[in-house]
Amino acid sequence: MNFPKDLNYSKEHEWTKAKDGYALVGITDYAQDKLGSIVFVELPVAGKNFKKRDVLVTVDSVKAVAEVYAPVSGQVEEINESLRDNPELINRDAYGQGWMVKLKMDDPSELSSLLSSEAYQAFVAQEEAKG
Repeated sequence: MNFPKDLNYSKEHEWTKAKDGYALVGITDYAQDKLGSIVFVELPVAGKNFKKRDVLVTVDSVKAVAEVYAPVSGQVEEINESLRDNPELINRDAYGQGWMVKLKMDDPSELSSLLSSEAYQAFVAQEEAKG
């Protein structure tokens, strides 16, 4: 399992990479592994506003349908159009080509409520121990 150190994580298994007031958002390697083969991604439209914890994206996999929550509040600046035709990019490269949405953050201080790589890794270990 991969836990890049330059990202922030939510307990709902989203990752965020923040830079210059913007945040790239996707699901973690752990989440995509649990979902299995991803077959469809419903992305938001550019310009739409989301509050932290709003449903941002819906992901359909061979195992389940999962909701991806906004880890921070903001306006959709850009979506990863490649996922419309190639949703499996999330399985292949969850932290790179599998990014989902770029948000213009309303309040970058919300990032402080997210987990570090080490804290997220410990959280996942606890989740796995529960079964």
